Amino acid sequence: MKKEYWFVIITYIAMQLSSIVGVPIFMLIGSSTGMPADELEVKSAAYWIVFSFLAALFLILFLMKKDMREQLGTRNQTTVPMSILWAVAGVFMALFAQSIAGSIEQILGVKSESENTQQLISLIYKVPMVIFVTSVIGPILEELIFRKIIFGSLHKRFNFFISALISSVIFGLAHGEFEHLLLYTAMGFTFAFLYAKTGRILVSMSAHIAMNTLVIILQVVYREDIEKMLDTAQAFIGGLL
Repeated sequence: MKKEYWFVIITYIAMQLSSIVGVPIFMLIGSSTGMPADELEVKSAAYWIVFSFLAALFLILFLMKKDMREQLGTRNQTTVPMSILWAVAGVFMALFAQSIAGSIEQILGVKSESENTQQLISLIYKVPMVIFVTSVIGPILEELIFRKIIFGSLHKRFNFFISALISSVIFGLAHGEFEHLLLYTAMGFTFAFLYAKTGRILVSMSAHIAMNTLVIILQVVYREDIEKMLDTAQAFIGGLL
């Protein structure tokens, strides 16, 4: 693995752990506002996420500026029109993989609701800027780390399946929700396929951004409408029974 890749991974890990120090600092800065302690803690966490992700993004892009145009191994990149088609198709592939993995988890007795997702949504309600982190910055960083660096490095030594499996499991473990490991692994596998198929990290990145944005729109913007529809459907089905 290239030396700069290790610096990128260290930067990403440091970003993930930085809230231990960063949130208390932001709370100390905001203590003079007279805001209730609980609200201050939540908003400090939200603002720190925005700050730390932005800082990590700029540093990682700087570290990888010479590497961004490299192809995946010796494979040729697909044309721009085909890459766009794969990016669009990738959104549906990711949603399909997510639904299959989610169904399997439900059969195994795993709750469908993601604690990680719900925490982020609660932060978005407090600080809307977090939307940009979850929809755009997060997917960009994850694709660079888990697909371009980890999967790309493994794929130079192993076949697609082994490389995608290892990188996708690491991707799942990094989210800290072991009960949803299958879900994250399925997503990682899909994005790894898009990267391997096209040789363009922008393809898997675009699909990842689009999928996260769609989830945020459904969970935040149209959440009340969806809940009303579900309540109506349950009442209708209950009436029929």
